[in-house]
Amino acid sequence: MSRRSTQLSFQPRAKSPNRNRTQSALALIPSSPSLSALRQSAKDCQACDLWKLGTQTVFGEGPVKARVMFVGEQPGDSEDKAGRPFVGPAGKLLDECLIEAGIERSEIYVTNVVKHFKWAAAQRGKRRIHKKPRQSEIEACRPWLEAELRVVRPRVLVCLGASAAQALLGKQFRVTRDRGTLLESDLATHVMATIHPASILRAPDREGREKQRVEFVRDLKKVASLIANEDAA
Repeated sequence: MSRRSTQLSFQPRAKSPNRNRTQSALALIPSSPSLSALRQSAKDCQACDLWKLGTQTVFGEGPVKARVMFVGEQPGDSEDKAGRPFVGPAGKLLDECLIEAGIERSEIYVTNVVKHFKWAAAQRGKRRIHKKPRQSEIEACRPWLEAELRVVRPRVLVCLGASAAQALLGKQFRVTRDRGTLLESDLATHVMATIHPASILRAPDREGREKQRVEFVRDLKKVASLIANEDAA
């Protein structure tokens, strides 16, 4: 992973004549992909304009044959700086809730439907504010996620939040209505969706955050039960 100075690292990137623009990430997928090969190829992806905003591509992370894959929307500020998924405040909350549910973070694969951080500058200060990716940006990045699914082949696929759920399960899907429900899908043996941990952090008060956290852990315990049932079979 290349390192940039603090002064330059987190500014939008200018166009480079040495980078080949592609209309789809599909052109960069290796013919016989492995996670390491996919991660290396994704570093040069320009399938949408988000590469100009992101400091670096943030690819998925976890065991190559993880039984459980969690998919979120996109990396955030912390992830963009670190080059790793789910390492910011929402990622730390996910880790805590996984422990409560009896799931080891080291045994799952975590990734996002979009691999670059989409942001806008705050009106005051130097904060970078998360912006929801457009459908065209999600579609441009889809080949990376599809390749991850083919390589990892998880038994359980968990969509975190509406963007991930609708990207994989269709626009009609509603997390508030269907969360925690096992769904029929060709993507994995067991597929479900729940809220994104970031939504817990955005709750307006402590009571709301605690209520959402309890419900989130309840959904994660369903995932833990699926794994336990497979181990017992």
